[in-house]
Amino acid sequence: MRAKLIAAAVATALAFGMTACADDSTSTSTDASGGAGNGSGTIKSGLKVAFLPKQVNNPYFDTSDNKGGKVAVEEFKGVYSETGPSEASPSAQVSYINTLSQQGAAVIAVSANDKDAICGALNEARQAGAKVVTYDSDTKPECRDLFINQATSEGIAKIQIKLISDAIGPDGGEIAILSATANATNQNAWIDMMKTELAKPEYSKLKLVDTVYGDDDDQKSFQEAQGLLAKHPDLKGIISPTTVGIAAAGRYLSGSTYKGKVQLTGLGTPNQMKAYVKDGTVKAFALWNPADLGYLAAYAGAALASGLIKGKEGDKFTAGKLGEFTVGKDGTVLLGDPFTFNAGNIDQFNF
Repeated sequence: MRAKLIAAAVATALAFGMTACADDSTSTSTDASGGAGNGSGTIKSGLKVAFLPKQVNNPYFDTSDNKGGKVAVEEFKGVYSETGPSEASPSAQVSYINTLSQQGAAVIAVSANDKDAICGALNEARQAGAKVVTYDSDTKPECRDLFINQATSEGIAKIQIKLISDAIGPDGGEIAILSATANATNQNAWIDMMKTELAKPEYSKLKLVDTVYGDDDDQKSFQEAQGLLAKHPDLKGIISPTTVGIAAAGRYLSGSTYKGKVQLTGLGTPNQMKAYVKDGTVKAFALWNPADLGYLAAYAGAALASGLIKGKEGDKFTAGKLGEFTVGKDGTVLLGDPFTFNAGNIDQFNF
């Protein structure tokens, strides 16, 4: 799996999106097979596929949407767009969902800021004919057709606890979590599982003393990292399961007296974290390839909108270069396992 993820990441890093255009004919560039009993065929051309991230101008979503989703939509000759709020808040996405529905989007791919706040708007969009695919962060299952899960909560929790434990060493100590928004579905699921992981005997010397929220805002995340060290002078490590948070914390630690003394890990992109890995601020961090996540979300939505799958457990479809995927329980499609980046491999990646 690790080799597959590396290959996919490198291939995606070499792919550049171009403006997608509508075509009235059926696409023959990529096949997408339906699951047993669902038939098979090709994705319809001209599908309007809209990406709605938690916030625009966020490096993580720039990669997932514009270097992943857009590339996929171009492959099956759809019409790509991205829109969303500039700040991540529970209800900020509602007006964008309503607009996309009014514009006749065939697929709305959304990373939910809140699992409840956008449900009404999403169901109205579905009633109007749109297929809703969540990616990165889910809503309630009844509010969407599929959820493209970057990795399991258990897998993400386990890798982050292991990385902070390895970085701190056998003596352990106090750790804290710098999260995104307090209502983010994925963040809260990961944090809950990290607490479960910390209860295991092998991590008995690690003590979680605080959880703070940077709201996926660079400056606030920087300040929260600074505040953690002021509040907890004996802190040995910070886990930030958000790309904005880990980069901001890395910037703070690298320029402070805590560099090398307080360990940092979490979820980040190689380009954001490369300098902090090379200067010793960060030993290792984890992530999936966000471009692959957006790419898979686009293909899943297109397969739904083309009638190739219904989003039921057992449905199968092909997502371009990533190959075949099977819909699991509660309409979930799993991208794969997290990948660990460190000084030995980080130069191999560019996203």
